[in-house]
Order: sequence, then structure tokens, then C-alpha cells
Amino acid sequence: MTHSVQLLGISNAIVDVLAHVDQEFLDAVGAPPGSMTLIDEAQAREIYSQMGPATEMSGGSVANTIAGFANLGGSAAYIGKVRDDQLGDIFNHDMQSLGVDIRLEPAADGAPTARSHILITEDGQRTMQTYLGACLGLELADITESTIGSPKAMLLEGYVWDIEEGPALARKAAQIARQNGTAVSLSLSDSYCVERHRESFETFVRKDADIIVADEDEIHALLGTDSIDALIRKLAAYGKLFAVTRSDKGSVIIQGDVTIEQAATPVEKVVDSTGAGDAYSAGFLYGWANDRSLSESAQYGTYCATKVIQQLGARVEKGLLDDFK
Repeated sequence: MTHSVQLLGISNAIVDVLAHVDQEFLDAVGAPPGSMTLIDEAQAREIYSQMGPATEMSGGSVANTIAGFANLGGSAAYIGKVRDDQLGDIFNHDMQSLGVDIRLEPAADGAPTARSHILITEDGQRTMQTYLGACLGLELADITESTIGSPKAMLLEGYVWDIEEGPALARKAAQIARQNGTAVSLSLSDSYCVERHRESFETFVRKDADIIVADEDEIHALLGTDSIDALIRKLAAYGKLFAVTRSDKGSVIIQGDVTIEQAATPVEKVVDSTGAGDAYSAGFLYGWANDRSLSESAQYGTYCATKVIQQLGARVEKGLLDDFK
């Protein structure tokens, strides 16, 4: 089958608004250092009005992976809900500038575009104040044969399950994907998200997913395991492709009776670990989509994650794998 693109992402569309601030600013907006807090629209407007110079770019976990995948040279598309406003324009323009095909028109009404105010202090610590806004308006009607198309793989974000129609739209997307010969991938997002939707996730993994990308804590939350050996035994029984990241322990790829352990690459200084998992996913899925071996795909993922943790920001830069050996 001829595929329209290699990878389609479906997720919460969030604009990252990054700014350097001091402790006084954090105190003024009531943000505990290093925290991630959900805020309402009024708080979002207040914080935004007080911020100085900032960098604004498309964000959100799977959106970061899609952007990174495109920068590595892959063909990609994206489904996520933004409002027809300034930040919605920024999100779509940023993704389109990377060659990503945006499949939804901005909403003409409703909540403003989601944004995460990423407040960076002098020590490099990130404090996030996040307003979810329009991204929660993604709905079943947005998932059609036209918007899905026929990608080689589709990557769903676990946070989609937090949307009112999220579980239903995930199942619909998977059904359309199956008809088009598309591999269904799932990112588990975070362990708290897994705990909120554990039964639904487990059913989706068992019945609908082909590829699951997650960190070790997320997989333990899904399976109720507490050791890597127990985790590998349980995952092997699913017969699906699992890419499990383990921070400084590297990653492990499990597919049936095949287990591949990939060591982490030591670095002198971790500047910012935010987005490491998204970068790993971009590299791993890029390898998979280009018919590389599972071992080489894991090496791609590790290389991308290693580079990202040595910089501020979660974006895999264009041509990153050009220097890969």
C-alpha cells in the first residue's frame, strides 16, 4: 500500500511559551519552583501579560515527537485542536514550517488555544503553568477517513483520553487506521495518566495498538509490575512492539520473544531533561518508519534523546541524524 505520510500524530495541541524569569516572578504568580500546575483562562492571561520576552513554539508531547520526526527528514501530519487566535496561528505556522501537514482548521469559537508557560530560572529549572483551553475541544467528528488518511503509522497521545470524547475518538482512529494498513502507535504520556485510564489503556494496547512507546514508570503503572524482569515477561505475552525508556539505564525493546537492550549514552551535563522521551520516540519511530532494524531504531532514539537533554527545549533539530554513526 502507498502511504500518504510516514507518521500522523493525534494529541493535545499546546503552544510552549518559554521565558527566563527570576524567583520574584514565580512568587508573584504563585508558582512553586519546579512545579507543573493547571491554570484557568484568567490566570493564563495574567501570567502572559506579566512575562517579558518569550519564545513561542508548538508543543505538547506527541506534537514534539511529530516536529522532531519531520526535522529528522520524515514525512508527517498532525491532528490537534487550536483556536483561530494568535497562539493558534503560531502553533500551526510552526508545524507547517517544518513540513508537517495540519489536518484540522482552527476553531472559530470556543476556548483560546492551549499554552504552557514554561518559566526558566537561572539554575535551568523549569516551572510550568499550563492552560489546556482549545485542545480539550478535539472531538469524534474531527476523526474521519479524510483527516486520518493512510499514514504508515499513527501516534496517539495518552492525554487524549482526558478529553471528553477521547477514548471514543481513539477507537475510531484505530478502526480507520486498520482499514488503511496503518500501524497504530500509543504514547502513554505519564504514569498519572495511566492510573487515570488504566483499564481503557490496557484494552487499547491489547486490542488496537501495534507499537507502544513509554517510560518504565508508565509501563509499571499499566501492568502493576515492580521489576524490569517482570515487565519484560508480561510485555512479551502481548506480542506487540514496545519501546520502553529507562532514563540513565537506556531503553529496552520488546516484541514477543525478542528483547533488545540499548544502553544510555553518558553526558557531562544534563541541561534540561524535559522532552527526552518525545525525542526518543521521534528517533525510534523514524528508524521504524524507514525500515531500520529494531536495534538501529533504538540507537536513533537514544541519540536524539541524548542531544535534547543537553539543550534548553524539547525540539529535535533539523538534520540531527546527519552526524549519527
